[in-house]
Amino acid sequence: MDIKSTSTGSTTTASVGNWTVAAEHFATPDATALRRAYYAEVAGRYWKRPATEAEIDEGLRDDPADGLAPPTGQFVVGRLEGTPRACGGIRLLDPVTAELTRVYVDPRARGTGGGATLLAALEAAARALGAERVRLDTRSDLVEARALYAREGYREIPAYNAGPYAEHWFEKPLV
Repeated sequence: MDIKSTSTGSTTTASVGNWTVAAEHFATPDATALRRAYYAEVAGRYWKRPATEAEIDEGLRDDPADGLAPPTGQFVVGRLEGTPRACGGIRLLDPVTAELTRVYVDPRARGTGGGATLLAALEAAARALGAERVRLDTRSDLVEARALYAREGYREIPAYNAGPYAEHWFEKPLV
């Protein structure tokens, strides 16, 4: 799979096949719908039941996306044949370490290359912010995400944070 990714200033893009991923403010209608879908899925899996709209609203309020905009981060939206189907964010933890967050691919689009394209765009954004490595935390039940990270060169590392839902920590060098 040949992924073309670029990042210039605050513009991050990647494309492969029928996927395009581009920087987009986290509060646009498409980005907001994808962030809600992300939270609905991760909360639903955690609670082992569908999350209510009120719970999704509360979760988004409790975990704001403010840091996912330049100069401290970036948010991207992935489109499959023009339809928004994926999103993710990157934020700086320190001058050389970026963190992936809210990485999501709609279940209807999984297995089509969107996850790898999304990560390529987020890694390009991290490089543009000066990061030399990318980290993330995730849960055991998010098996698709863990498999994606492993395929894309992320390796498990010791815990770097004490997040209440973090069970696995990964890192990938960018330089």
